[in-house]
Amino acid sequence: QVRLIESGGGLVQAGDSLRLSCAASGRTFSSYSMGWFRQAPGKERVAVAAIRWKGPYTYYSDSVKDRFTISRDDAANMVYLQMNSLKPDDTAVYYCAAVEAGRSWTGNVEYRYWGRGTQVTVSS
Repeated sequence: QVRLIESGGGLVQAGDSLRLSCAASGRTFSSYSMGWFRQAPGKERVAVAAIRWKGPYTYYSDSVKDRFTISRDDAANMVYLQMNSLKPDDTAVYYCAAVEAGRSWTGNVEYRYWGRGTQVTVSS
């Protein structure tokens, strides 16, 4: 069982930066690939970024590539999403998610554990 708690959301202006954090419980955090998803009002939840359980492998959706950076600190059971050059279209609830090593982890695939989300609002 993995419990995930997101933090760091807020209201910012276009062009600003935010860093989202996700704190994970459990002793086997390093054996999970981690992802960030977002859901805008009236839209489906979509994958934003992901980081594989092992190795320097990451995934980014086209809409955030070169602006967002995902990272993890296995010693601290944390995963982060650094978001730069934010746009109004980035406004959404952002969710942290975990999937076991060996399972698909990139794109809109099924993740097993989810946090409750943190709101990010970008004003123009």
